[in-house]
Amino acid sequence: MENSRRAQAPDEARARSAKLRELLEYHGLRYHVLDDPEISDAEYDGLFRELLTLEEAYPELKDDASPTLRVGGAVLDSLPSRAHSLPMYSLNNVFSMAEGRGFVRRMLRLLPGANERDMAFWMEPKLDGLAMELIYENGLLVCALTRGDGESGEVVTGNMRTVRTVPLRLFSREPLPDLLEVRGEVLMNKKDFTALNLRQQEAGGRTFANPRNAAAGSVRQLDSAEAARRPLRFIAYGIGKAEWKDGAPWSTQQEIMLGLGDFGFAAAPGAALCPSLDAVECWYDALVRERESFPFELDGAVAKVNSLELQAKLGFTARAPRFAVAFKFEAAQARTKLEDIRIQVGRTGVLTPVAHLAPVNVGGVTVRRATLHNEDEIRAGDLRIGDTVLVRRAGDVIPEVVTALPELRSGEEKEFVFPDRCPECGGRVFREEGEAARRCVNRACPAVRREAIRHFVSKAGLDVQGLGERLVERLLDAGLVKGPADLFRLEEKDLIKLERMGEKAAVKVVKALGEAGKKATLSRLLAALGIRHVGERTARVLAGAFGSLDALEAAGPEELCRVRDVGPEVAASIRDFFSSQGNRELLRALREAGLRAAVEKSALPVRFSPALQGELLLGEKGQGESGGIQGENGEDRAKSGEGAGVADSPLAGKSLLFTGTLSSFGREEASRLAEEAGALVVGSVSRRLDYLVVGDNPGSKLTKAEAAGVGILCEADFLRLIGR
Repeated sequence: MENSRRAQAPDEARARSAKLRELLEYHGLRYHVLDDPEISDAEYDGLFRELLTLEEAYPELKDDASPTLRVGGAVLDSLPSRAHSLPMYSLNNVFSMAEGRGFVRRMLRLLPGANERDMAFWMEPKLDGLAMELIYENGLLVCALTRGDGESGEVVTGNMRTVRTVPLRLFSREPLPDLLEVRGEVLMNKKDFTALNLRQQEAGGRTFANPRNAAAGSVRQLDSAEAARRPLRFIAYGIGKAEWKDGAPWSTQQEIMLGLGDFGFAAAPGAALCPSLDAVECWYDALVRERESFPFELDGAVAKVNSLELQAKLGFTARAPRFAVAFKFEAAQARTKLEDIRIQVGRTGVLTPVAHLAPVNVGGVTVRRATLHNEDEIRAGDLRIGDTVLVRRAGDVIPEVVTALPELRSGEEKEFVFPDRCPECGGRVFREEGEAARRCVNRACPAVRREAIRHFVSKAGLDVQGLGERLVERLLDAGLVKGPADLFRLEEKDLIKLERMGEKAAVKVVKALGEAGKKATLSRLLAALGIRHVGERTARVLAGAFGSLDALEAAGPEELCRVRDVGPEVAASIRDFFSSQGNRELLRALREAGLRAAVEKSALPVRFSPALQGELLLGEKGQGESGGIQGENGEDRAKSGEGAGVADSPLAGKSLLFTGTLSSFGREEASRLAEEAGALVVGSVSRRLDYLVVGDNPGSKLTKAEAAGVGILCEADFLRLIGR
């Protein structure tokens, strides 16, 4: 009887849970889709925790649209399949504007009385992701299907519920459709993909060849909790079947995309309506110019006839719509010879096979080497020394071997046998269960030591100017350094003994080391130490959470896991590092060499778990206002007593967006400098944006910003505001 009474939620709990879901849906839209948050992470987490508590107390309050489902948890034996109500077609491809005009001429033959001047096209970048269909009934997400063969796909509803840019309930004050099938791409942006691969590599796990493969693998995870940890996004590009009580309100492709935006979906950046083929050509040329700086991998652009009436008249062929075409980018691929496979030993002892190639030009760059990731990748691709292979530059940057061409084999090719001994020290190598990588476990391995020092002074570490890889090798060969601490004991007289090292160069290196030692922040030092699973972002989170190396060293697994972005695996890695006698000796040597680390003003906001946030707010951890707990945006940071440097900055608390090419530094460096000045760097133009910083070839963001009344800064203005 007691349990029965407890199971019935009171009216106040029902009303509050409904309100919490509404608030979480709204603020999730502001943050993940519009990139324009209105509350801090701490406030969002507080709302989330309150809803979770209510749902745990009264399970009947939980429904299929609850934001608490985004954490995942279901584990499946396999993925079931289901038919699409309307086929998900492929697109016809063209490879030049001339071919595109030919496609339009063929299209016009099917439209008596129409001419080219009457044709308007909806243009959007062709994102290289996994095609997906999301099915909503009465506004509620009920099913997610991969494209599959176009007729049926795999059901991945549980995994797609974890994607933050997928509305669990359509967000709109307008009447909702009875049925709506939203189609789009599941993908990762370049930055998130690089970070994911780095985490995978540091963990000895499988790295992905490109963002599309990473997204596809994540969506097909049988464990939705694992899928929830992957940085997936859903970008809508259209609809399948749609049913409305009073008829569809949309008559153009543009109206569909605007309507999907109102429902809470993100669209491809830069999508636009072009009123003519000449406008299409201008738009496409601009996309090609901006391709390298685009946040997502692209493989072209898509042009769709804007009028839905004309789309219906044109119809479909057996495999593709007649009203749409894909403009494909020229492929940056080339054939070459795989001359050898050699093993490279990294700072964590991972043995990575590297392809040594006959030099070949790929997309304007000469490629001689490409990573092969691990032995499983070599076997899966059946790669042999002497093979003719197809090489490309992933994202137009990273060289990779796409495939071998076995039909060109002569019979003299050799299979590669992965060594069971480290090629650098001769020690045994091991492959742990569940890992793809083999590791050298000899801490004294010269390669591990060399790579650890290289990483320590690299841009990802202390960023010591003038101390590159070759100089590190020369210092090791000369016996001048054996570990990172030895670098800070170097004097000019030591360096002058090296070949090709003049007095001026020696002075510069010693000065750079001295400055790096004095300016080293705690997050920089943590990143430089090369703790497994701790990259630059996690290092900044840890620095903000603990404030000192001693406090981090004293933290137990439970305390570490209370910090956002730190799970059991990362916590175990941190404890392993500080438990090592060799690492403790390294830290002592660094202190003796005069290296001191302080938390920098730009440390990431500390995102503790909801439970720990409650303790901090109640003062149970002894943290006052100056205890290092920072808000999510620049305004919160400026008010938190971090220091006058940020609080007094003219950019403190301001939202900022960059567009075009900057001459002084890259986009990532510019964003870092802006954040150090207290600004919040966002990803899109809105009326809440304070400043748009404009470089060369700014694109459509400038037009949008001017229309929205946003303040426009040139690069020189930005430099002055950050004190440069």
